[in-house]
Amino acid sequence: MKKIFLAILIALAGCKAEPPEYDLVLRHGTIVDGLGNPRYAGDIAIKGERIVKISAQPIDPAKADTVIDLHGKIVSPGFIDSHAHIQTTIHEFPQPENFLRQGITTICASLHSGDQPWPLDAYASSLRVAPNVAFFAGLNWTRKKVVGLENRKATQEELDSMKYYVAETMKQGAVGFSVGLIYTPGLYSDTEEIIALAKVAAAHNGIFVTHMRNEGSGLLRSIRETVRIAKEANIPAQINHFKAAGVAQFGLASKGLALIDSARNRGVNMTIDAYPYTAANTYSYILFPAWALDGGSSALRRRLQDKNLRKRIEAEVRDIIINDETGEELSRIQFNSLPSDTAFNGKTLEDYVKAKGYENSLAGGIAAIIDLELNGGFLAIYHEMDDQDVINILKHPYAMIETDGDLVRPFGNVFPHPRSYGAFPRVIARYVRELKVLTLEEAIRKMTSMPANQIGQSARGRIAEGAFADLIVFEETRIQDKATYTRSRQYAEGIEHMLINGVFVIKDSKLTGRTPGWWLKNELATAQPN
Repeated sequence: MKKIFLAILIALAGCKAEPPEYDLVLRHGTIVDGLGNPRYAGDIAIKGERIVKISAQPIDPAKADTVIDLHGKIVSPGFIDSHAHIQTTIHEFPQPENFLRQGITTICASLHSGDQPWPLDAYASSLRVAPNVAFFAGLNWTRKKVVGLENRKATQEELDSMKYYVAETMKQGAVGFSVGLIYTPGLYSDTEEIIALAKVAAAHNGIFVTHMRNEGSGLLRSIRETVRIAKEANIPAQINHFKAAGVAQFGLASKGLALIDSARNRGVNMTIDAYPYTAANTYSYILFPAWALDGGSSALRRRLQDKNLRKRIEAEVRDIIINDETGEELSRIQFNSLPSDTAFNGKTLEDYVKAKGYENSLAGGIAAIIDLELNGGFLAIYHEMDDQDVINILKHPYAMIETDGDLVRPFGNVFPHPRSYGAFPRVIARYVRELKVLTLEEAIRKMTSMPANQIGQSARGRIAEGAFADLIVFEETRIQDKATYTRSRQYAEGIEHMLINGVFVIKDSKLTGRTPGWWLKNELATAQPN
C-alpha cells in the first residue's frame, strides 16, 4: 500500500500545472464596444495583446491568471487622439501622463506646422513609450527642407524633390499626408502643389489631413479647397480641429458642415475632428498677413521699418483680428507662453497693454503684438468660438475627437491650453452627461472606431474578439476634466484601469511605468512593436 501511495506522489510531482487559458479576465463590466452599439453587461478575456473572448455569461475565473471585478463600470476601447503635437518629442515622454489620464491609448501625430522625424522608420522604431503612435508625412517640413521659407511657387525640380520625401515617408510607415496651410511655409503652397503631393500619399494608401487655409472668414472657401484636393487626388480627407473661428463667424459652422455633407453625397470621403472647447491655441504670427512673413522674422523686421509698409501691416493685422480671430476685446487673447516676459504667461493681452503703457484699445493691442513678434513672438489661447457651433460640430455623424494637445512636463511657467489635459473626458462630462447632446455610445464611437478606421487600424478602437486589448475602465458619473483656462495643469480624473496591447499602463488609477505602445502603420504595412 505504501508503495502504491509513493508511486502516486511521484506521479503527481512529475505533472506540470496547466498554464491559465487567459492572462486577464475583466468581469461584470458594462461594455461600450466603440462601434456605436448599445452597452451590455459582459466579461472580457485577454491573452497576450488581444481580446480572445467576450461573453454575456460569466467566464470561469479559474481560467485566468488575473481577474478584476468591475462591478458594472464602463469598459470601452482606449481613446484615439486624431491630432496632437508629439511627432519629434514623444521619445522624451515615455509616460505622457496628461494624455494617458484622459484615456488616450493611441496618438496620431498629424503635423501641421511642425517638423517630422526623418528618417521616420529610424525614429519610430526606436520608441519605447506607453501609448501607440501613428505618424504622417508633412507638407510644411517638406517644403521648408526643399524650398525654404520663400513665398513662391515651387519649381518642377523642387516639386519632384518634395514628392520624393512624401513617398519615402509613406513607404517607411506614415499613415497619411498632413498640411498646415495657415502656417509658414505651408501657406505658400498653392492648391495644385498640394494635390500633387496628396496623390503620392494616395498611391501608398494614405489619407490627407489638413489644418485649412482659413478657419474664419474664409472657412467655406477653405472647405471647398479641401474637397477639391480630396477629389482630384482621390484620397480620404480629414479636417483637423474643424471650427468657425472668430467672433464674426459665430453660427457659421452649420454652413461648413453642410458643405461636408454635400461633398460626401457626391462621393468624396470627408471627415472632421474637433476639440470640445471654444478657444484655439496657436502662434502669434498667424495674426500677420502671409506676404509680411515672407523670408522670416528678419524680413518682417525690415518691412516694419518702412513707414508705408508698417501702416499696411497694421491695417491687415487689424482685419485679421476683427474678421478671423478674437475681435476687438484684448482679453480674448491669453498668453500661454510669452518668452520675452514670462510673468505674463496665463495673462491676457489686455493685462499686458495696461501694464506696459500701451493704449487700452485694439490699436494699442496691435502695437503690442507687433513689438512682441519682433521680440520672439508668443503662443496664445484665442477665445474665438461659439459654444453652439462646438455642439453642432461634435454632433455631426462624421466628427471625431482630438486634443490638438501638447506634451507637457509637470513643471514650468507655461500655461497649456486645457485641451492638453482634458479634451476626451470633457466630451463625456459636459456633452454626454451634462448637456446630453451625445449618448455615451456615440461619443465613444467618435473617440475609438472612427479614428481607428481612418488610419487603417481595423483591429483597434473596438471591443471585439481578435481586436487588440487597448481598453479603459471608468465610471460614467465620475470621469471628469479638471483643467481650466486659468488652472490648466490639472490631470483629468476617472480612468481607473488602462490596457495598451494587453499591458496595464494604468492600474487602480496609478501609472504602472510600462511602455507597451506600438508604432502603428497603415494595415497594408504590418504594425510592429516598438
